[in-house]
Amino acid sequence: MRTLLMALAAVMMLFGTARAGWDPADEQNAEQTIAKFRKSDPSLERFFSRAYGYAVFPDIYKGGFMIIGGGHGKGVVYERGMPIGKSRVTLVNVGPQLGGQSIAEIIFFKDQAALANFTKGNFELSAQAGVVIVQAGMATNTDYSDGVAVFAMPNAGIMGEVTIGGQKFSFTPGR
Repeated sequence: MRTLLMALAAVMMLFGTARAGWDPADEQNAEQTIAKFRKSDPSLERFFSRAYGYAVFPDIYKGGFMIIGGGHGKGVVYERGMPIGKSRVTLVNVGPQLGGQSIAEIIFFKDQAALANFTKGNFELSAQAGVVIVQAGMATNTDYSDGVAVFAMPNAGIMGEVTIGGQKFSFTPGR
């Protein structure tokens, strides 16, 4: 138990670094991630062109050991294609798992109400939320659920898991 707590504390220190203000590199990384998603699945274009807004997370780092895991990432939030602020995501999951991984994630908001719900700063995706792993043509058969559509793509690492968890997001307006 002591080893598990020490490992969890080390992971939290790694993910817990804070930075204030707008970093232009964050926007550049988000734009590169958007290009990567568009190239991997051109059918995502219907989400980019019709969504009221979207949140782009270039790197969500997650890891797990034995029965507990978590992760953290930061991203840029767009309204009608223009950046309006930044967001942070924290993941917590429970169940058999081992390894570490980096994923990219884009959350599309169908309308102004869905984006407003996200920008309140207390947005959560539960274990029941459907996240689509991007492969060519996957977006063709995908639609919004409760005004939100979520797509993810592995960046690096390897992780084996059979877990239940969720994601919690914060939002900070401005550039």
